[in-house]
Amino acid sequence: MSTDSYEARVHSAFGGKVPDTRDPRVLAWLIRRNGLEMTHLSRGSHIGSVFSAAEIIAVLYASVLHVDPANPGMPDRDRMILSKGHAGSSVYSALAETGFFPVEELKTHYANGSRLSGHVSHKGVPGVEVSTGALGHGLAIGTGMALGAKMDGALWRTVVVLGDGECDEGAVWESALQAAQFGLDRLVAVVDYNHMQSLDFVEKTLRLEPFENKWKDFGWNALSCDGHDTDRLKEAFAWAWGNAESGKPSVILAHTVKGKGVSFMENNILWHYRTPQGEEYEAALRELEEQRP
Repeated sequence: MSTDSYEARVHSAFGGKVPDTRDPRVLAWLIRRNGLEMTHLSRGSHIGSVFSAAEIIAVLYASVLHVDPANPGMPDRDRMILSKGHAGSSVYSALAETGFFPVEELKTHYANGSRLSGHVSHKGVPGVEVSTGALGHGLAIGTGMALGAKMDGALWRTVVVLGDGECDEGAVWESALQAAQFGLDRLVAVVDYNHMQSLDFVEKTLRLEPFENKWKDFGWNALSCDGHDTDRLKEAFAWAWGNAESGKPSVILAHTVKGKGVSFMENNILWHYRTPQGEEYEAALRELEEQRP
């Protein structure tokens, strides 16, 4: 492999060793490192959202989802929908790093003609169930999938990762009502609750609290946890799987930090859209490399 290849550059912090992506801490670090590189090369955006969701996506692909990179379309696979499709590079990174397609292809993210579009796309991308990005629709899709599975007597699970900002959308709550009505207890929603959306804090835009109680009032099992603690996230998913015969869908409210991992990006709404270039890219790279597990 050439030392200036994309994969070698991203993996150089591992000193020539193959990263162990079965460890969600390692996979989360790679999601951030790839996210930084991908948005830098493409001059794309949403790096703050990618960083906040890194551990959620990492735990799903390293420890939770029943999926097979050698057989992405196997009928009994779990279905994962990234409703906050603008954080698509986090899923692309997790898929590439766990063997669904070559890591080297990540350098084409956002490029003209690339299958790795800015908002996550299923078109030709193994492991992606559905294209998303029109916020508020992922839970509706997941509800339909979970209802279909229940009608077929299938045992696979459906996981939908939402942003907190998109929970302003009425379609989210219509879907929440339907999921409870149909007793979709193999449906799990995970909210990347970074308390920021698009242009400001959630609290200043449209208040969600008491958020956990709202989900419970809509007929869901609800649990809050630290969305950057991989052990707590694994426990939360174990709790959700344990609710599979409860007659209720389950939601995990994963409290996170927008831009987590780079000090000047954390809780800075500028990094919802800003692209890392020049000295900012170099500074972010140094901070991430100091944190490699």
